[in-house]
Amino acid sequence: MKTMKFPTSHKTQLMDISKEVSEAVITSGIKDGICVVFTPHTTSSIFMFENQDPALRRDLLNALNRVAPNDAHYLHNGDNASAHLKSSRMGNSISIPVVNAKPILGKWQGIFFGEFDGPRQEREVYIKVIAG
Repeated sequence: MKTMKFPTSHKTQLMDISKEVSEAVITSGIKDGICVVFTPHTTSSIFMFENQDPALRRDLLNALNRVAPNDAHYLHNGDNASAHLKSSRMGNSISIPVVNAKPILGKWQGIFFGEFDGPRQEREVYIKVIAG
């Protein structure tokens, strides 16, 4: 299993980690199977998203802010309830088929890490490739 550790620089941001996941698949030595990508944080997410138009990433963050605004009143004791809600909506893991040592992605698909409670000095993503 590969562990990625990295900082984030904004309160909310989307990071394309497709290249790192592809490299993890190649270095695993597994030709065919499943790649699982997971983050253990309750205020971040892993998800598939369109990877060509950066403006669409901003649109997604704006839509999530309408669903769970940062300045709304929440019952949660902390000041990051909106981050928890955004994370739960987006999910914290994905599974991707692996064929010929490559993750199978659609033409416009990318694998993204979503930060909803940053900036943080260290976030983690686990990548596990399982032979099938």
